[in-house]
Parts: sequence; C-alpha cells; structure tokens
Amino acid sequence: MAVSGDEFKQALQHWASGVAVVTAQSEKYGVQGMTVTAFSSVSINPPLILVCINESADTGDGIQESGHFAVNVLNSDQQEISNQFAGGSSQQQRFANTAWHLESPGVPVLDDSIMSLTCTVVNKIHAGTHFIIIGEVQSTLRRSGDPLLYYRSGYRKLLTD
Repeated sequence: MAVSGDEFKQALQHWASGVAVVTAQSEKYGVQGMTVTAFSSVSINPPLILVCINESADTGDGIQESGHFAVNVLNSDQQEISNQFAGGSSQQQRFANTAWHLESPGVPVLDDSIMSLTCTVVNKIHAGTHFIIIGEVQSTLRRSGDPLLYYRSGYRKLLTD
C-alpha cells in the first residue's frame, strides 16, 4: 500500500533542492512563469532536461502552446523572486519587478539568475497531478553566484569558506 500524501510530503522535505523559475511566452497566454523545485538533467547527448509542473498551473498551457520554455536557476539573493513566481499573483505582476529579456525563439529569461536554459519541448508526460515536461536545451546562459536552496519548508544558502 502506498504512503499517504502527507507522509510523502514530509519525507520529501528532507531533500534539498535548487529553486528555479520556468518561463514561457505564447501568443494566446503572453509571458508566463512559475517557481519549481522539480528540475533535473536527463541526458547529455542530446542535452535534455525535465521540469515537473502541476497540471493546474497556467504556465503549462503557455509551454504547450509555444513549444518552448526556459529554466532559470535562482541565485541566493532571489528569494523574493521565488515567492513572486510561486503563485498568488497574476502573471503580469510576477514579471513586473523582475529584470528579464527575450531569448530566441521568444522565450523570457530572468536576467539575474545564475543559469538559464532555453529549451524546445520534446515530450510531455502526465503523471499523477503533474506533467513531466522534457526539453532539449537550445542555449545556455551562466552567471556567477550561489544557488538559492529549499530544504524542510524554508530557503537556505550555501555556507562557503
């Protein structure tokens, strides 16, 4: 018998993860973005990544329509950006106080993230309450800084020497 949803959530709180904002732009939905912690590399050749997005998240509709998205890994000073893109505000409000620009082919990229990957959707898999979106990386942007981490329901920073 499978564990309960609450037990599963409590167990996963013991997994530290980076924090990213997935962004997309489409003709129908405009500029969209949302905070995610479920992001991973899949393959080096071809360069594939995956993100998991709740099936009720409107950003998934924009990704589906456009066929492109970006993953922006947040730096340790971007907790406010993470909260802003986590929901509760309109898509317009999420981008209002955030520096960003469009990368080819028209994908919004956050200017101050430590890494941004622009991707083309190659597969979308429905699993439980989420979609697993697999993207082929088309371009990368890398900047200096430390990542914003999330662990046991709170933000964390790396301790550096």
